[in-house]
Amino acid sequence: MRLGMLMVAVLALSACGKRAPEPEPSETAAVAPLTVKTVAVSPTLKAVRARGVLRCGVNPALPGFAFQDNSGRWRGFNVAFCRALAAAVLGDADKARFVPLSNEERIAALRTGKVDVLWRNTSWTFSRDAADQLDMAAISYFDGQGFLVRRSLNLTSAVELNTAKICVQGNATSAQNLEDFFRARGIAYTAMVFDSEEQTRAAYQGDKCDALAADISALAATRSVLDDPNAHVILPDAISKEPLGPLVRQDDPAWTDIVRWTLYALVLAEEHGVTKANAKEMKDGADPEARRLLGEGDYGKALNLDADWAYRAITTSGNYGEIFEHEIGGGSALKLDRGLNALWNAPKPGLMYAPPLR
Repeated sequence: MRLGMLMVAVLALSACGKRAPEPEPSETAAVAPLTVKTVAVSPTLKAVRARGVLRCGVNPALPGFAFQDNSGRWRGFNVAFCRALAAAVLGDADKARFVPLSNEERIAALRTGKVDVLWRNTSWTFSRDAADQLDMAAISYFDGQGFLVRRSLNLTSAVELNTAKICVQGNATSAQNLEDFFRARGIAYTAMVFDSEEQTRAAYQGDKCDALAADISALAATRSVLDDPNAHVILPDAISKEPLGPLVRQDDPAWTDIVRWTLYALVLAEEHGVTKANAKEMKDGADPEARRLLGEGDYGKALNLDADWAYRAITTSGNYGEIFEHEIGGGSALKLDRGLNALWNAPKPGLMYAPPLR
């Protein structure tokens, strides 16, 4: 009897020691749907859907970033992002409407609801965040203030601008940055202050000043439309930090999330090799995060959007890198280097970094 019981125990232990063969992992296994307990309702999204158009505040006179071509169609780096946002929230990039705003108008236009998002060359600063109660949803361009001068002056640095006349636009951070830079170094200069970028550009072109001070991206835009672009050079100095991106009101965090993640979707698309041309085929590719980005798992519902929100944004104008190259990079008249705006994992790493979509 004891021998029989011993044999049963041995057989049981042997069976416990054997494991069933594990299935081979599938490279295209389905992504688990996102579990969302509650979805915040965005008053701005509700208003945009009721209106049927997305209103974007832009700078109307910044070549490469926002301008109207000969046919009246809006084009540029910031315009492309607004169109991608319209595609994400309304299903149609052509439902973006562009509202030209001056420096004086831009903050009030956003705070009063004249525009849904301000995608304009407006820097993220303490006063805009805390005093104006605006949020920058994410940074779309890392910039800094610099100087444009005539090549014939043979200058190599801004510190050589002693006693120079410098054209600068008022009602912006540029004039304060200029004062801070020269005052800290004890360098004498004369600020020639103008109300608009067009006036500032015209004054520099008319030889009324020795240098033009503005964001480096704006200087590249200015140089591209001067009579002889090659006769002008941007000095290597960057005298400030100017993080640029879409500004939204602080009272609608759900809308902030939508704007933020639409921009991040375009950055993630570049990181994962998703382009305007291959987005459809990559929906069923081997990269799990790319599949989530392109609709699998229905991650859009956390934003009160459908599953294809990011797919539509990406296929509107391409990923972040495609937009940069076409509008302001090597494929444009501005020919700006990626520099700080390169991806964090690029061969020459930059600061462009999006959180993971998971």
